[in-house]
This record gives sequence, structure tokens and C-alpha cells, in this order.
Amino acid sequence: MIVPGSSLIYELVEENADVQLVVSGFEFTEGPLWSSEGYLLFSDIPGNVIRRWWEASGKVEEVRRPSNMTNGLTFDAEGRLIACEHAISRVTRTEHDGTITTLASHYRGKELNSPNDVVVKSDGSIYFTDPAYGREAYFGVERPQVLDFCGVYKIPPQDGDPTLLVDDFEAPNGLCFSPDESLLYVNDSERMDIRVFNLTPNGTLKDGRVLLVEEYSEEMGEGNPDGMKVDERGNVYCTGPGGVWVIGRGGEHLGTIRVPEKASNLNWGGPGWNTLYITASTSVYRVPMRVCGNRLGYMSG
Repeated sequence: MIVPGSSLIYELVEENADVQLVVSGFEFTEGPLWSSEGYLLFSDIPGNVIRRWWEASGKVEEVRRPSNMTNGLTFDAEGRLIACEHAISRVTRTEHDGTITTLASHYRGKELNSPNDVVVKSDGSIYFTDPAYGREAYFGVERPQVLDFCGVYKIPPQDGDPTLLVDDFEAPNGLCFSPDESLLYVNDSERMDIRVFNLTPNGTLKDGRVLLVEEYSEEMGEGNPDGMKVDERGNVYCTGPGGVWVIGRGGEHLGTIRVPEKASNLNWGGPGWNTLYITASTSVYRVPMRVCGNRLGYMSG
């Protein structure tokens, strides 16, 4: 079901588009990630596992258990899996031989909170958010927070210590680049807003401003800003009350794709890169779109 905020929403998705159940029966799903090999990876945070769903067969299999309560997933340009691990507060890369490399675990000698979501820029830089959700029971391992802030970080292309970019979020969560990588969007799950920053030539952020504040009412349904992606036109897709909010580049709420459960994250996929996959509490859903997703570096080859 599509709840329109503007007629422009129907340029992006059919009015009667079917939000299809893909697979269900999990504890809390996150981090959907499509592979050109025809499968979708996703995390089950409290289940402590990463799973793979094959489109052709519908088969679901375990990829990694324990996963250190992994949340956000992405690939780099070489097809290596980048993962945010809640339970032990690190960002990792799975090499082609299966070994796991720690990319970030500390900032200035202090353990990170719990890396949550991650994106890779075309130059190989890795950007990630670091709220404290993974230091709470159920979504992580309950333990004290060491850092006194929740930040957004950048890891340089050739690896190295993370650089703190912004430290004034309450709970930074989803993040994504505009198609031309001139902007970085970051949402705050507790403040219920989406902020947008200009990227400088050296990859730092400036001129942060609020793009949209998500309103909430019981009639809308459950949800808050969490996962976030853009399409090829630069429209922003972010989880929110009732499902996935679709937001124009100027901050206008174009409409909501209603989801039967609390939507947690989303990503583009499918052979034509025009299917929106949505993780939502115990299940994964998908909806066919009229527009394609922004093609990330690992999909451009």
C-alpha cells in the first residue's frame, strides 16, 4: 500500500504496488544487501547470525554464526563484505580468502560505541555511524559506554585510524550518499530527523542542516529513522512510522510505502536494481519500483 504525500510518488512506485513477503521467522532483521550473484544477505541481530536468501530457489542459509550481532552490511568495490558488529564494537572486512580484518574498533584509544550502518565511497573511503544501541541488551551486549558522544566516522581508502566527522548526534543510524557523492545524508533515530552534509574534496563534512523531521502518531504505525538509501534521481528512502518514507531532494515527504511490520532497513537489489528490499522486525519484504536505486561502486562493474 502506498500512502501518497504528493502525486510525484507514483513516478517512483506503482499506486497499487504489492509489498511482497520474501521470508520470515527471525528475531530482528537488518542490513539487507543484494549481490549480483542473485542473493540477498541480511543480519539477524539478536539471533547473532548473517543469512543468505537465494532469489532463484527461495533457499535461506546461514553465512556466519556467531556474527558478533552484526547490523549494517555493504560491499566494497572489490566485492568484500564490510560489516558493523554490535557485540564487539568494530567495523570489519571479510577478505576473499574468508579471513576477517578489523578496520575500526577504537577512536583515540577508546572503544567505539557500536558501529551500526556503513557505506563505501567510490574512492574506497568507508563512512559509518556509531550509536550506542549495541551496548544494550537484545540488540547487543549490555556494557558501559566508553565514549561520551555518538559520532559519524570515515576510514581512509587504504585503511588506517578512523577520523571523527560529526559528534553532535544523539543516535546516528542510517547514512547514504547522493548519486554524485556531493552530499551525505545521516539520520538520527532518537531525534527523528534526517540531516544532510556537503562533502569536501578531502571527504570531510560541512554545512550540516536538517532535511526532514519525521512526525509520529499512532495512526501512522511503528517506526523511526533507521535504514536509508537514495534512488538514481536523488530521492531519499528512509524507514519511519508506518514503513518507508520517500523524500524528495528538497525535503518534501512524497509518500510512504506501508510495511506490515516495523521497518528497520532497506536496500536496492534484483537483476535490474529496481527492487526495494526492506527488513522489518521478523521478516524481509520487497516491492518493485519504477525507478532504479543509486548504483554503488560494487554494482558499477
